[in-house]
Amino acid sequence: MRAMVVEQWGGPENLVEREVERPEPGLNEVLVRVHAAGVNPVDWKTRASGALVAWGDVPVVGWDVSGTVEAVGPGVGIFRPGDEVFGMPLFPRQAGGYAEYVVAPARHLAPKPASLTHVEAAALPLAALTAWQALVDAADVRPGERVLVHAAAGGVGHFAVQIAKARGAHVIGTASAAKHDLVRRLGADEVVDYREHRFEDVVSDVDVVLDGLGGETAERSLKVLRPGGRLVTLPGPDDVPATTPAGVHASWVLVEPDHLGLREIAALVERGALTPVVDTVLPLSEAPKAHTLGEQGRTTGKIVLTVA
Repeated sequence: MRAMVVEQWGGPENLVEREVERPEPGLNEVLVRVHAAGVNPVDWKTRASGALVAWGDVPVVGWDVSGTVEAVGPGVGIFRPGDEVFGMPLFPRQAGGYAEYVVAPARHLAPKPASLTHVEAAALPLAALTAWQALVDAADVRPGERVLVHAAAGGVGHFAVQIAKARGAHVIGTASAAKHDLVRRLGADEVVDYREHRFEDVVSDVDVVLDGLGGETAERSLKVLRPGGRLVTLPGPDDVPATTPAGVHASWVLVEPDHLGLREIAALVERGALTPVVDTVLPLSEAPKAHTLGEQGRTTGKIVLTVA
């Protein structure tokens, strides 16, 4: 099968198309023929250094996939060949999403929302699950709460706005001025231009902050939280402030495969409460270009590779 192999850790040019052995499903696993693969920051960060991930003998990046079940291994009872599925298998172990076929534990996948194309579905798993696990599982966002989402037009951010809104929250997003209309269409009640204003000068009395930026943003976010507020940061554990005001809880979330979470996300899609924004679609062979675009940090929503 075709796959984009990392020949050595470093720049995007080290992603090279190669023929590799097609995997076979084992116990409780399915073989998925990949139609589209989502591109995420973790893809280019791990391609650059090899850090974080438990790699296979042939390094193939990518976790977000949408495709068709080709075969099922012994013990699988929830899928049959021909089923359309999407998911984020195995993270942070190698899944090899930039390939024609992927093997995944059956419960790392879920039925693809019928209303979405494979390209749209491939934009969902890692970013939408990150937003879901941060806002729902970690922060337990409730109706009427005020939620601040940093980088609200980005991959995780644009899903977080919609998920928080679906939970009944009052949503505030930060974004550049050119992206304000999009963030409002996604459901934000207020949008702050981070280039014109320091958000802590114009935002206050917030119950939950979702910080996808880290660094000083996490520290500054403490200033806008109410007593009892929750800060959830995503870049890494070192971005969690060492000290917080009394009553404020700060935590780090690393996304994990989540069959039930994927089903909840699919349900939001099917009722029209969650829509993936796809910025750029490229063929698998242009994965180096996709990484170059992503590393520039100007993507709105997601980049997706078409495979089949």
